[in-house]
Amino acid sequence: MPYALFDTTLGRCGLAWTHRGVSAVALPEPTDAMIAYLADFDAVAGTPDGLALEAIEGIQALLDGSAADLSSVPVVLDVSEFDRAVYEVTRSIPRGSTLTYGAVAAEVGRPAGAQAVGGALGRNPVPVIIPCHRVLGAGREVGGFSAPGGASTKQRILAIEGVSGFGEPTLF
Repeated sequence: MPYALFDTTLGRCGLAWTHRGVSAVALPEPTDAMIAYLADFDAVAGTPDGLALEAIEGIQALLDGSAADLSSVPVVLDVSEFDRAVYEVTRSIPRGSTLTYGAVAAEVGRPAGAQAVGGALGRNPVPVIIPCHRVLGAGREVGGFSAPGGASTKQRILAIEGVSGFGEPTLF
């Protein structure tokens, strides 16, 4: 499976894909660490075209503040049925909006499963395409974010997307 590194406003990212869809997205971190992460998917350097190029351009646009819609980018995921259900709900959250871990849990039929939702999102191999950054803790707490930079990266993406309460100046 090929991978490509590409630049965004957050820094250099990576993407691995097959002919069926995107299998992994790596958010900015040192290049060696990013390549090691993508190698975990048996990926080797390649030249993006077709769906991979569309996914890269969409990620770049979204992280640049454009209203890019990545919901139709095909993904190839080897995950449990629960994780798949969590990813489907998460993928339906529109740009500029958020849900809580508890709300996602309720949507997938596990109303007491907020922590399990957090675990599934922590395993999300295609962040931004499946916008796990749009899922917050109760009371709009940022919660965790497994990508490099953790919660600060999550807050930065939410600010780029114009989510209320992230990135605006406050009086206090």
